[in-house]
Amino acid sequence: MDFAPSARAAELTELVTAFVRDEIEPVQADYHQQVSAAAAAGEWAESPILGELRTKARAQGLWNLFLPVGHDQPWAEKYGTHGGAGLSNLDYAPLAEAMGRATFLAPYVFNCNAPDTGNMEVLLKYGTPEQQAEWLDPLLDGQIRSGFAMTEPAVASSDATNMAATAVADGDEVVINGTKWFITGADGAAFAIIMAKDEDGHATMFLADMDTPGIEIVRAMDSLDSAFAGGHAVVRFNNLRIPASDILGEPGK
Repeated sequence: MDFAPSARAAELTELVTAFVRDEIEPVQADYHQQVSAAAAAGEWAESPILGELRTKARAQGLWNLFLPVGHDQPWAEKYGTHGGAGLSNLDYAPLAEAMGRATFLAPYVFNCNAPDTGNMEVLLKYGTPEQQAEWLDPLLDGQIRSGFAMTEPAVASSDATNMAATAVADGDEVVINGTKWFITGADGAAFAIIMAKDEDGHATMFLADMDTPGIEIVRAMDSLDSAFAGGHAVVRFNNLRIPASDILGEPGK
């Protein structure tokens, strides 16, 4: 197999590497100090440094570089990704490596941070046009953040069939109950993708606005990267009611 990068990937790698070296690394200590101080004061708040860096990165087209080829149109062109198209895993790998020089900040600067990247890819492939308009567009535009609620405290959640969270149909709504933890970016996220088991025991994904009654951010969790945007949290769903139309993809898929 030929692992040589394409001409476009080589150019992007140079641009990303230079941006990380010249723009991000000199200020990342100040960024983490500001965010950590806000967290220690009891309320997470974003540093203005991030907004300045994101504006510079987007001006260079270093934006949404994670977009996968084949699922990128018209999104990469619409939101100003350099070259106007998605990348293969082979071409994206050296960019991810370059971002790894400043792991806790660089991916967010380029709008290539988890869990947003995974959530955007799922919405790209399985979201309805209405769901894409409500959540995918503002994510790609850098206006909002999102969460992915899968991991649970009492089970090995990497196997989704172990999950204890339930999603029960009630007319034209779904009622979700359960507790999740290590939910990255939950504090400040506009919405979350929630994994729960339906009445038939099938693991299914649901979309929920984080302002919906029934969603409780119980506490922040200490971790090595606690200064990450929004931290990591324990989130509880107490009879959370969402429209049945907010299922993501098909039940059990």
